[in-house]
Amino acid sequence: MQIAFVVHSIGEYTGVKVHACVGGTIIKEDIKKLKDGGTHVVVGTPGRIHDMMKRGFLKTDYLKLFVMDEADEMLSRGFKTQIQDIFKYLPGDVQIALYSATLPKEILQMTTNFMRDPAKILVKSQQLTLEGIKQYYLSCSTDQNKYENLFEIFGNIDVNHCIIYSNTKDKAEVPPRR
Repeated sequence: MQIAFVVHSIGEYTGVKVHACVGGTIIKEDIKKLKDGGTHVVVGTPGRIHDMMKRGFLKTDYLKLFVMDEADEMLSRGFKTQIQDIFKYLPGDVQIALYSATLPKEILQMTTNFMRDPAKILVKSQQLTLEGIKQYYLSCSTDQNKYENLFEIFGNIDVNHCIIYSNTKDKAEVPPRR
């Protein structure tokens, strides 16, 4: 998960210890990391987070903040039951932050079951880009074409900071350049 990497990188300078609990990794490593303690931030997928909570390895007793990003995507991918179960493990005084590109009625209804007096911040589509931030969209016919275009772009412009979004972890791996 990209967010775990970012938080881990920040943690190197602030002492925050991060662990990514995601499917497709070795469960024993998650269990060891969580049992050892000292992890401040756990980032994960609903399935693995739910499993670690259910087994008692991810303890929520002292949890202060629970963040769910891409809530609409999680629901559309069939994680509704796991997400509802996760909320059952959370302490009553935990702060919940839920982010979603869209707010289907199902998400709004679900929030009434586990959030107390939620604040809704709605952004109009024309206000999505902050002043001073440039966004580019480039349609590419193949994955190989995407990499070639990225190399071309970054070879010709001065970029200090950027974020590149990828659909899957596999696609985030850059193939060797020819």
